[in-house]
Amino acid sequence: MLVTPDSILAYCMEHLEGVVLRESWGERGIYYNPGETLPRGVYILTIKEKDGENDRASQLDREGVYRVNLGLRKPSFRALFGELPKRPPAGGVVEMPYDFAALDRLIPHPVYAWMGWIAVLSPGEQTFRELLPYIEEAYGFAKEKYNRRKRK
Repeated sequence: MLVTPDSILAYCMEHLEGVVLRESWGERGIYYNPGETLPRGVYILTIKEKDGENDRASQLDREGVYRVNLGLRKPSFRALFGELPKRPPAGGVVEMPYDFAALDRLIPHPVYAWMGWIAVLSPGEQTFRELLPYIEEAYGFAKEKYNRRKRK
């Protein structure tokens, strides 16, 4: 199986109930929003295919390179990468000893690791399979956040 941005998004749309696909800020994202009852829904996963003004650490302008981004619960992030870093200044990158441009490797998100986000650039088939439990966790976490927002 060739792993592409489209195949990852299709997997999410097929396997996760109550999700919508949206394009915004130069990214395509999967949001939990059953019935589209919230204005935007809650992020589960995004795919970024080009560098942005405040996000260049992954060098996404390279041919065929894209980044999959997922928001995990903080304990899961800590189990993978240790303590959450401090929030970087606008346009900055988190201070962590990782190569944020490395391909096919699970890494902290270069900008949003402080919130528990992880990333992988251009995952191969094996790395995508390793990502599946994290997609499920991000989905469950998004549902929890959605339910809290609905109660307000």
